[in-house]
Amino acid sequence: MSHVQQASGRFVKPVPIVFAFLAAFVVPACAQQSVEDFYRGKQIDMIIGYSPGGTYDLYARLVARQLGNYIPGNPTIIPRNMPGGGSRTAATWVSSGAPKDGTVLATGDQSLAVEQAMGDKQLRVDTTKLIYIGNPIADNNTTATWFTSPVKTIEDAKRIETPMGATGGSTSSQYPKAMNALLGTKFKIILGYPGGNDINLAMERGEVAGRGSNSWGAWKATRPDWVKNKKINILVQIGLKKEPDLQDVPLLMDLAKNDEDRAVLKLLSASTAIGRPIFTTPDVPPERVKALRDAFDKMVRDPAFLEIAKKDNFDIDPVSGEELQRIVADIVATPKAIADRLQEIIGGIEQNQ
Repeated sequence: MSHVQQASGRFVKPVPIVFAFLAAFVVPACAQQSVEDFYRGKQIDMIIGYSPGGTYDLYARLVARQLGNYIPGNPTIIPRNMPGGGSRTAATWVSSGAPKDGTVLATGDQSLAVEQAMGDKQLRVDTTKLIYIGNPIADNNTTATWFTSPVKTIEDAKRIETPMGATGGSTSSQYPKAMNALLGTKFKIILGYPGGNDINLAMERGEVAGRGSNSWGAWKATRPDWVKNKKINILVQIGLKKEPDLQDVPLLMDLAKNDEDRAVLKLLSASTAIGRPIFTTPDVPPERVKALRDAFDKMVRDPAFLEIAKKDNFDIDPVSGEELQRIVADIVATPKAIADRLQEIIGGIEQNQ
């Protein structure tokens, strides 16, 4: 008989043995692994695009020490430095070579989106495809000289050639290059330093007279004695509005000679909101992206975390991952005429120019 009689008297077709075997595995295979189960016992790599000791490194390590406490499953986060090309080496690997499962976080230079807007052919990263988790500090950048330098103001820099340390095609070289072109300064850009801390040491040793870029919060966090004892001269601040405690220092875009130059300098200044960004790879599953962003937001609001940051002299003025994603997209979509002019001004910096 091709049918089996059940106790109710109805006849049904038997389930084929192979189908029954497969059915036993359908539910487990289709069931989604929870975010907590995925991250439990996992290790997340925090890729840092600069050498140890600079502010990108220090903020990334602060986040790495604490963020795992807020991620479901409490994974361990391990910092790994990958310096090179003003953080382009790290950003390229994260974009195209790293696992795309949420087990890699990274930090890279805030100016990468500006470089993309300018059509920089050496940049092999689509910054809009990176997934931003958050930024712990949005503050203005500064260009500064060592206290022994005769250059103590922008006006001095227009008269005196000033060697400035830079890490590569990042804000540390972009700002002096733009000021040379639009303001008439005489900065001599010395490239090749792997990180900001290396430039600080070079200033102390007299190899360079100043540093092309460092955030104001970073100076206060990493060199509070320099700030207190006036070991550095802050020539200009780069941002869209002045820092409360730098009211006497001019904004870069306010020094523009005309509206066209101001638009260019405003684009160059816009990336300060990106700050010290934390991002992950493209194509991470949405539920893990949400968990990472939620964890970051909880962390930067937690009084316990804020107390730890304060104790270590870190300013916290966070920007959410969603907002960072929008800022990056807006920068990359800058009108071509403005972006092209900025590219003409700051593109093609050669070693020791």
